[in-house]
Amino acid sequence: MNANQIINMIARMFIRKAVNKGMNAGINRMASKGKSQQEMTPEERRTAQSGKQAARRARQAMRMGRRIGKM
Repeated sequence: MNANQIINMIARMFIRKAVNKGMNAGINRMASKGKSQQEMTPEERRTAQSGKQAARRARQAMRMGRRIGKM
């Protein structure tokens, strides 16, 4: 294994983590419609909770898609 392969492997690890954090942050932002908990009304909080469940399902679907892509 040469130095170029090692550097590429490490770079891919960091890029993958950054992309995953960005995707999760974007999904969570969409679930809460861009508002913080303090800015939301009780009704919006309930809606955001169901949105977070949808976000959880979306993340699970992304994982399943990656698994299928590896096959």
